Amino acid sequence: MKGIFIVFEGIDGSGTSTQLNLLHQHFLQKNEVSFTTTEPSDGPIGTLIRQAFKGRTKLSKGQNPFYQDGDLFDEQMAYLFAADRHDHLFNEVDGVIPLKSKGAIIISTRYYFSSLAYHCNSDTDTEMVKGLNSRFPKPDLVVYFDNKVDESIKRMSNRAFKDEYENIEKLTKVKNNYDEIFNNYDGELLIVDAALPISDIHQLIKERSENLLSEIRK
Repeated sequence: MKGIFIVFEGIDGSGTSTQLNLLHQHFLQKNEVSFTTTEPSDGPIGTLIRQAFKGRTKLSKGQNPFYQDGDLFDEQMAYLFAADRHDHLFNEVDGVIPLKSKGAIIISTRYYFSSLAYHCNSDTDTEMVKGLNSRFPKPDLVVYFDNKVDESIKRMSNRAFKDEYENIEKLTKVKNNYDEIFNNYDGELLIVDAALPISDIHQLIKERSENLLSEIRK
């Protein structure tokens, strides 16, 4: 039996975590083997990334003196995320690819699209990030949560901790990057309006996921 790899993408505060859990529970109720995951992962490199976001691990900040518009923090994050992504996909304990090969449904919030959206401030950045991620496989389905920046900021207002990227300037740039990425993406893609009711979004994702899973398993 073939598995499926589904990825949820969107700026912070788009509702991806809520929908991840709803889809996961739906598949469990259908007696499917389903796993949820995220990037950064819970692996050793992913843990380092989380510590960097919290400020517990210090990374360089400021402009790269050798590249115009190069941001040192974003560059380091791009390298770390690529390394974490490799481990996330291929490690033999709970890697996406080994689980998928056993027929599991894996649902992840974030994948390499996030690196292209969050770590690119210039054409030079984009070239570098694309190179780092060029050998990673496409997911079977990407669901992009199209959310307005001001709505995301509002949803995150009660968070006890905000990381480096949860501000209006950064999220505006990220939103523009996401829109460009998915305007040109040629893989399996579902774009949903993140302002829709939670139940409506779940229904759209559930129907698309089930249809795709049926096609893959024919």
